Amino acid sequence: MNNILDQILATKRIEIEQAKALKSIEEIKSLIGKVAPPRDFVGAIRAKHQNNIVAVIAEIKKASPSKGVIRENFEPILIAKSYESGGAACLSVLTDHQYFQGDSKYLMQVKLESNLPVLRKDFMIDPYQIFESRHLGADCILLIVAALNETSLIELENIALDLGMAVLVEVHNKEELDLALNLKTPLIGINNRNLKTFDVSLETTLELSKEISSDRIVVTESGIFTQADIHLMNKNSINTFLIGEALMRDPDPGESLAKLIYKTNAKIDLSKNYD
Repeated sequence: MNNILDQILATKRIEIEQAKALKSIEEIKSLIGKVAPPRDFVGAIRAKHQNNIVAVIAEIKKASPSKGVIRENFEPILIAKSYESGGAACLSVLTDHQYFQGDSKYLMQVKLESNLPVLRKDFMIDPYQIFESRHLGADCILLIVAALNETSLIELENIALDLGMAVLVEVHNKEELDLALNLKTPLIGINNRNLKTFDVSLETTLELSKEISSDRIVVTESGIFTQADIHLMNKNSINTFLIGEALMRDPDPGESLAKLIYKTNAKIDLSKNYD
């Protein structure tokens, strides 16, 4: 598992070139106008907060490089509907095939059958992928600072925003956070899993969130499994979560999500989250 991120990015570069050979970026752009406008990803999160409910971006993920297959009985549409009934604010769909057993078609299926905004969870390194994401129906894209330089971060964010999509920028340390805070997006994801080693520590979110102003929305990612984890974050004014594995292992992921959201009795202090 040493430096799995570099392996994934090397594969991703090959996949992008293959995709471009099949359908040019000009073709992709020409098809975007036929896609329904993006749903309000950030607005869906804020709506939960305004109702004093923690906001969960519920992830649809079959497998991961570190854990292997997480869910054998993998039916994206049923999972999405379960999450929606369980109170998710938004959905996240893995589309990386080789390392996460995801697929672009899962995102398209989920978007058609769910009313929630959808994040395309993949490794974005090329403008082609941003236009492709909008064509697929994504309402938000992920930018991982560890995979990009500052110029690329700004370029890819601008393309996404011009297309009406939200951007979740993901960081793992203080250096990456400093770069992320130069972007326009309010969504700052703090991944508690080190993408180079896959070790997980919730202290990553607790420490880095101290550096983030109240006009941003901190999204804590990875390692959230219990009501105690939710409470810990709530006590530190973090009320937005991206949760995948903990829910994917449950026979009814929406029921598991509802237990996390509604049985924590979280008290959200909005004054600590917004100006």
